[in-house]
Amino acid sequence: MTDSSGTYALLLRPDDEQRIEVGALGEMSVRAGVYVYVGSAFGPGGLRARVQRHVEGEGARHWHVDYLRAATILETVWYTHDDTRRECRWASVLRNHPTSRVPMAGFGASDCDCSAHLVAFGGMPSFLEFRRRVQAACPDHTVIEQVSPANFVT
Repeated sequence: MTDSSGTYALLLRPDDEQRIEVGALGEMSVRAGVYVYVGSAFGPGGLRARVQRHVEGEGARHWHVDYLRAATILETVWYTHDDTRRECRWASVLRNHPTSRVPMAGFGASDCDCSAHLVAFGGMPSFLEFRRRVQAACPDHTVIEQVSPANFVT
């Protein structure tokens, strides 16, 4: 992963069931399963800096995902280096998966028209299936890769 711009998905697993406050959105029930949050990094430091912030899971809570990250374990990160903003497309692909659910309307989508950029699954979704679905929706898409937080090096 480099400091170039791009899109990423955080795959998060809760330690236990709980209710969390998500800024102005209100209270959210966090249940067993896997939460996939989709974001983008087009500012200084690009993907590497943004993902490092999520790997560390510390600091001020600026985004909706910061509240969820404080209550979960980061399992893996999917990402792509691409100058095109892909987060809405990725979120749509995930929302349209037959086993997904949107746990909180508006989560991560305050700057677009999407219903949410957070999707929940009962178990770990397939990276290969996700990549296939994105490629089908966006034939010009750059390669999507994955990295484990344990192997993330800045």
